[in-house]
Amino acid sequence: MKEKTVSYYRPLLYSAGFGSILGSGIIVGIASTITVWQKVLNLSAGQVGLISSLLTFSIAAGSLLAGNISKKFGLIRAFNFLNIFFIIGTLLVLFANNFVMLVCGTVIAGFISGADLPISLTVISHDAPNKKISAELVSGTQVYWTVGMLVATIVAFLTSTLPGAMSAQIVMGVLLIIACLTLFMRNNNAKLKKIHTEAQYIEKSEETVKEKVSVFKLLFGKDKKYLMFFICILVFYCGWNLLANTFGQFQTYMLVKANASQSFATGSGLILTMVCLVIAMIFSKIAGGHRRNVAFFWGIVIMVAALLGLAMSGSNLIKIVVWLAFQNIGSTFAGEAIYKVWTQESFPDNYRSGIQGFINGFSRLCCAAFALITPVLVLPENIRSTMIGFAVLIAVAGGFGYIQIRLQKKYGLSGQEKE
Repeated sequence: MKEKTVSYYRPLLYSAGFGSILGSGIIVGIASTITVWQKVLNLSAGQVGLISSLLTFSIAAGSLLAGNISKKFGLIRAFNFLNIFFIIGTLLVLFANNFVMLVCGTVIAGFISGADLPISLTVISHDAPNKKISAELVSGTQVYWTVGMLVATIVAFLTSTLPGAMSAQIVMGVLLIIACLTLFMRNNNAKLKKIHTEAQYIEKSEETVKEKVSVFKLLFGKDKKYLMFFICILVFYCGWNLLANTFGQFQTYMLVKANASQSFATGSGLILTMVCLVIAMIFSKIAGGHRRNVAFFWGIVIMVAALLGLAMSGSNLIKIVVWLAFQNIGSTFAGEAIYKVWTQESFPDNYRSGIQGFINGFSRLCCAAFALITPVLVLPENIRSTMIGFAVLIAVAGGFGYIQIRLQKKYGLSGQEKE
């Protein structure tokens, strides 16, 4: 029988990838339209800050509870029907006519997007026939995450001059359409259902997923490799995510500091995001082989160099744009995509959604706490020290990433076939 190639499993990538579009889309969509809601609903600065905080915490809560959700309802059932609630949340935001309605919609949509990511990636790793195909599909979801950022940013930018709440409503309307398509795709794609069945994701195997699973017992049991994997991935992702979660503010600030216009800053942001999209597509092609480790190493080197370059750039616009471009390239090669692959390769099937959900949630809580000191970090007198500090942070995170690579090689858990 002819061995199935990665193209056979594309429906897995599409169905999970659309969930990633919703995940990044709701974050960027709310962030880029919050000023619209502030004007229309006459929100105070405190209410605006509360919405942003609740979005972060709801995504974290969804991630932390993803394992429990998949165990209670079954992995495939959760994967298929979670987005019903995302649609409800989006509708509440779309038609919000008061602060409470806006908050409720944001929290619901945020919680579901937080839970959907680890569940979707676990479905991929379960259904894929080997680690190489799984790695390519999992890393491919990062392409869709970047697409979600682009879609939300472009729609918000193109509709920014419309009156009232129309801009925010159009952004939410686009996300609503994508959510409906995702729900339809996951439940009505015959080839996707066949892939689930072939992977023995029928009622009997879903009962296995529902069995009580102790993550604590796995991490602190006799086999210490899982605890080492967990620590390395947790430290790497938290370090990288602290930079990724706050860098948008630095990016805008540094461009404005260099006397760039608002349109130039926005245009630069879109171009840099498109660059990330291309790099993510390249990385997805090598994620299942040994070249991903080379890409990871150079990604860390490029990020550290770019951050140090930004620290020394002063107000030189050309230098800042060049170093920002390198920072985005390095971050794509050594960031979210490789983290997703590691979590799916390093732990047994029944633990993946729970462990990845915990790491996702914990890192977002760290970012939320870190955001409390962000205003101080972007002060003109502190920006140089901040960039140097981030360079050190990424170097440390990269060190733990290197240990993770060595551990995977030692225990033969990476899909690093020669390409």
